[in-house]
Amino acid sequence: MNAKVDGRKWKAETEAGGPWQLDRIVSELRAVRAQWRGAQQRTREFGAREFPSRDALREIAEALCGVLFPMRLGPSDLHQESEDFYIGHTLDAALVSLLQQVRLELHYNARHAADGGDGVDVRARRIVEAFALSLPTLRRLLDSDVLAAYQGDPAARSVDEVLLCYPGVLAIIHHRLAHQLHSLGVPLVGRIIAEAAHSLTGIDIHPGAQIGAGFFIDHGTGVVIGETAVIGERVRLYQAVTLGAKRFPAGEDGGLQKGLPRHPLVEDDVVIYAGATILGRVTIGRGSTIGGNVWLTRSVPPGSHVTQAGSLHEQGSPEEVRI
Repeated sequence: MNAKVDGRKWKAETEAGGPWQLDRIVSELRAVRAQWRGAQQRTREFGAREFPSRDALREIAEALCGVLFPMRLGPSDLHQESEDFYIGHTLDAALVSLLQQVRLELHYNARHAADGGDGVDVRARRIVEAFALSLPTLRRLLDSDVLAAYQGDPAARSVDEVLLCYPGVLAIIHHRLAHQLHSLGVPLVGRIIAEAAHSLTGIDIHPGAQIGAGFFIDHGTGVVIGETAVIGERVRLYQAVTLGAKRFPAGEDGGLQKGLPRHPLVEDDVVIYAGATILGRVTIGRGSTIGGNVWLTRSVPPGSHVTQAGSLHEQGSPEEVRI
């Protein structure tokens, strides 16, 4: 009896808009969206999706990892005699999907630039074609990163182990892909791919950062590398290292100025140990070692050794400096 009463009550509530007052909530959310779009001067409505999809780009990045390293990051049942077929089939599907995401970003930019979007489809295809042609070069670059991880960690038993297990290697694979797309003119697509790796690894690398060959992040959790950082070859970072900005200049309108060089320059063969924070457009000279938990806001010359306790040893002229 009670079940029947409850059923009739639920039916009546559903016909009246449901027990959660869904009609009211949906209506109020519509009003909030309309208010926000008006404030952002987005008065025109579009029937289809306006932005690139995070889910689609995660799938694309995962597919591209398999394309680059098929026998280790590809499907578990893959055999070497089928590698080329798998790569061709997977790459074709990934590039078709990527083309759609690139179009979305370019159309979005064109709408907000009020240029009508002429030539967007041609530009999108050129970007994806250039990206595809860059994959062999990216694979060679990633081979240097994998080798650096193996050579830089005494616990690593093989290059296969670091590729399969090390979060720093997964992060740099995503970064190489994201940076290439960022450089080709689709920074939002690149940023979404970078943030997918951030979520997976705890390593935050902006796709605008320039990173040379043989890069290794050991352990990795908490590493942050800013947009305008420039990192040379054979550089090694440990967990919780920050290459960040010291200050954020404001423009005449009071808003932050975008795109200014504000992150460190790290030259070749530098090692930065866990917890070090390096801020501003400073230069870490070639072959330097930055100790754990150091807070550094000025440049250091090549061959320097900086520790939290405070010694900076310059090549040829040792000098005691408090850090």
